[in-house]
Amino acid sequence: MIPKSKKIVQSALAAMLLGTIVAGCSGNGGAPAQSGGDAAASPKADAPKSDAKKEERSLHIMAGVIGGKTPEENTLFEKEIERLTGIKVKLDKPASDYDQKLLAAIASGEKFDLLQISKEKMNLFIDQGILTPLTDKVKQSKVLSDPNVIPTGEWDQVKTKDGKIYGVFTKYQGGTMPIIREDWIKKLNLKDPVTLDDYYNVLKAFKEQDPDGNGKADTYGLSTAGMYELQGFFSAAGLKQRYVEKDGKLDVPYSTDAAIPVYEWLNKLYKEGILDPNFTTNDTAKMRNLFLSDRVGMITYWDAWVGMLNNTRKTQDPNTAFEAKGLPGIADKDGKFMLRRGDPDVWVIPVNAEHPNTAWEFIEWWHTKDAIYLGSLGIKDNDWTDNGGKIELTKTGKDHAMDHGVPFWYNKNVPNPFGLLPGVKEAQDLVMKYATLELTPSGKWTDAEKIITDYSFKAITGQMPAADAVKKMREELKAKKLID
Repeated sequence: MIPKSKKIVQSALAAMLLGTIVAGCSGNGGAPAQSGGDAAASPKADAPKSDAKKEERSLHIMAGVIGGKTPEENTLFEKEIERLTGIKVKLDKPASDYDQKLLAAIASGEKFDLLQISKEKMNLFIDQGILTPLTDKVKQSKVLSDPNVIPTGEWDQVKTKDGKIYGVFTKYQGGTMPIIREDWIKKLNLKDPVTLDDYYNVLKAFKEQDPDGNGKADTYGLSTAGMYELQGFFSAAGLKQRYVEKDGKLDVPYSTDAAIPVYEWLNKLYKEGILDPNFTTNDTAKMRNLFLSDRVGMITYWDAWVGMLNNTRKTQDPNTAFEAKGLPGIADKDGKFMLRRGDPDVWVIPVNAEHPNTAWEFIEWWHTKDAIYLGSLGIKDNDWTDNGGKIELTKTGKDHAMDHGVPFWYNKNVPNPFGLLPGVKEAQDLVMKYATLELTPSGKWTDAEKIITDYSFKAITGQMPAADAVKKMREELKAKKLID
């Protein structure tokens, strides 16, 4: 259930936005419709400023990761948007607690033209009727309907059950997978694992055969950050992380009897010292550091980090043999792989936005070269320079690691001027081929996750037999009405 305090904030949010519309305070006399078809006709993608002439070309935006790395640089980011588009922007980017500050700001009466939010938050706002539908605009947009800009199939990620679109991607959101020390595979004359038995044998070798060559028994086969991203292993049983819906009923596959063999396999790794014993308390940084410092041969993490891990070690030692590689996980009995796709971040336009046409112009622009460079490389002459067509990062740009909210993007017409880091392309291809989104019903997953994690830890560490842990997990989820 949603905590009472959260319900109050959400209700205040909905009341504030909807109340503004009822009072006719849209500011331009042309607020989008709340229901039925989409709002006003889409501006042409090649001349989006024509509609925007009817309103002041300014935007109030709130974003979680898009923008400058410091308050001072955020101001430069605003000015760069204005230089590139002619749109005057006020960009609010809280340093922490984004969702809470977003809800508080809107509930206090602050208006925004654009919000950067997660798909989960978008679904909540859709339920409350406070977002502008963008389906028709997307269909009519020469930019966004181009499959080279956004692949056609990707739109399924953000569509509602009735096929409507309320949010447009801010970036390419990757997925997670097992990441292996491929140089250890080669050193020990092994092959990349395919089955659960293969994974056990490889991880056992990483534990026992001194892959780092220091003569000490100080390595583990696998480390995780708690239950973070075990999808690649549960794929062996054909089980999806988080929720699934069948015949209108919600269920959590990790709480079903089909999950028991996977928990027993993980318990075997734990009992034999193959699984890092600190996995229950690790955060992702500790997990990554074990991988980078030759303490563990496999972690479960994001596709983008395959490249960053390789680049980090290469920067430290240009002659290193270190090689991180993404794996597709384990196929189920039907030969199907199942990886996890991260929930996309999207741009949405609140129904009480004062400059909705300009907001749409900005959304289209965000998928063009100038915007992609801004969201990735950063601010020209601050993060990067263009010397006769040769793009070079400044010291500031190198420190910012080409990520101002858009480390990766969809638009195939805009290649990365520095190319992709080693291993990233192959890992991303696995995500595009095998990964799908989880279902995260509003207000349920946070409470369900605590129960799942608690009993999963008990099963993996042997505090309870796996069958008993799964049974108790399911009983508690049902008792709290978190599954049907």
